[in-house]
Amino acid sequence: MRDERARLSRRHAMGLMAAGGFVAAMPMLPALAQDNAASLRLRRLLDDSAAADDALDPIAAAGKGKPGTAVFVDPVSESYARTLRANKQSELAELGRIDRAALPAEDRIAYDVFDYRTRQTLELFESGLFEVQRKAPLDASFGLQVEFPDFVSGAGAPFANAADYERGLQRLAGFADFLENNVVQLKRGLAEGYVQPKIIVANVLAQVDAMLKLPVEESPFYAAIKRMPASIGAADRQRFAAAYRAMIAGKVYPGYRLWQSYLRDTYLPAATDAPGRWAMKDGAALYARDLARHTTTTRSAEDIHALGLSEVARIRGEMEAVRAKVGFQGDLKAFFEHVRTDPKYYYTRPEDLLARFKAIEAKIWPGIPTLFHDRPKAPFEVRPLPALGDQRGTGYYRPGPPDGVSPGILFFNMSMLNTRPIPTLETLTLHEGIPGHHFQLTLAQENAKLPPLLRNGQATAYTEGWGLYAESLGPELGMFTDPMQWFGHLDMEMLRAVRLVVDTGIHAKRWGRQQAIDYMLDNTSMAPRDVAVEIDRYISYPGQACAYKIGELKFRELRERSAKALGAKFDIRGYHHQVLDTGALPMAVLEAKVDGWIKAGGGRG
Repeated sequence: MRDERARLSRRHAMGLMAAGGFVAAMPMLPALAQDNAASLRLRRLLDDSAAADDALDPIAAAGKGKPGTAVFVDPVSESYARTLRANKQSELAELGRIDRAALPAEDRIAYDVFDYRTRQTLELFESGLFEVQRKAPLDASFGLQVEFPDFVSGAGAPFANAADYERGLQRLAGFADFLENNVVQLKRGLAEGYVQPKIIVANVLAQVDAMLKLPVEESPFYAAIKRMPASIGAADRQRFAAAYRAMIAGKVYPGYRLWQSYLRDTYLPAATDAPGRWAMKDGAALYARDLARHTTTTRSAEDIHALGLSEVARIRGEMEAVRAKVGFQGDLKAFFEHVRTDPKYYYTRPEDLLARFKAIEAKIWPGIPTLFHDRPKAPFEVRPLPALGDQRGTGYYRPGPPDGVSPGILFFNMSMLNTRPIPTLETLTLHEGIPGHHFQLTLAQENAKLPPLLRNGQATAYTEGWGLYAESLGPELGMFTDPMQWFGHLDMEMLRAVRLVVDTGIHAKRWGRQQAIDYMLDNTSMAPRDVAVEIDRYISYPGQACAYKIGELKFRELRERSAKALGAKFDIRGYHHQVLDTGALPMAVLEAKVDGWIKAGGGRG
């Protein structure tokens, strides 16, 4: 569950389609260091593109420690769409003027990734689906109405000096304008027949209602005022406090109230009862793009659904073995209910949960050198989710700025602790932290030799596939020695297998929301409330949930292929270095890279 922010982040972007095949890439990309004309031209293009993308996503840029001139860009504005399209057209044209054959082999990886991503974006415009998504922009799971409050409350926005607080005011003003423009886009969509499902609208309304219940000085938008550094003088402190109160009360909250009234009185009555993409105008084309974007494959919904059914059956068999081992007398469904309801599987105090995370981390580290050559310089921490915990899922990982000092953080939802089962915590730490997202994201960020395209790269199947693959390394790291921790691992793997079934079921096979909820309850021990949150996330963000299993299976397949081909020369540390050292890649690029490494004889990379 990674906080996926590509330059076309999940807030901004809008499901991209996989491009065509790739020419096989050679092993390892230590840097774009070959000083030939083609390499220098490619390096300059990548740098210029990264700067242009940062300018369109200043929130993500600030999270990387790169504040620019803009502090907020409205991702559903006409100017955003126009600028993004023009940028990508210009960049693809420039890429076409670079002789790929003249590049050193390692530079071709960056070339192919850039070509892939740029074509994805332009295909979205050319198909008309970018405009479709502008007119249906509600996202109850990852929309700016929940992500932006997190960002300004302490999960990313810089507030170190008076200039940062001035920029914070500008950022709030931009966000307020976005709230207003979002309603404009919804009205366009409604007039043209592009209407989202009722459950998405209802869930967004609940978030809006919850925000408006908070007094201004208790809102996440005001949180930075409460922690102003001592270096800011008394006069400025008073001025900023008054200005932030006025901005929140006078612009931000009125924006939320506009959402509240429009969604409740106009949009909700017109929204579709069916939750899937199939029920929306142009929805089938959108879902095909969703799947291609997140899995970076061309696998169909039907194929993914069948894969999910097969994986569910396999994992159920392993769960049955655990149930028998612990001596539970009921069937598997009863065992799930036992885990859901027995108090011994849950903490009652957040501090106990945080202490358990620390203990798990300490248990993992000793085994890391047997599987990895490198570890991130930055530490890993777990902190409470900053805002609206009762409206959110389990949480997310966010890397710190690439300084090697600031921690990567798992923001964990500490609300409703009786739905956070202890048997899953080892697996969760492996996925979100060590050696999951913390390794995958932070090692790439800390590698200054990588171009920004790879240093901050995005590919959901890679990122979440690595997180799920990292979970499977538990036995090699001395984890899961308790059968219930192993059951927790299987339970989380089952969740990812179930996702293949329910995501495609909802969006392609016309499943209802309750049908999807029932299927997940029948196959996992997740609490009913969390199951509902999960299913609603898949409704809001189609296709993303399918990427985990598809990516994990590819990492496993490539490991097995490497071990078989290299025999005694295979070193798992070399394989892990190979798949991690160039950041997140589309599956086809990753596969070509590993095949090149095998052909070169393996080794560190």
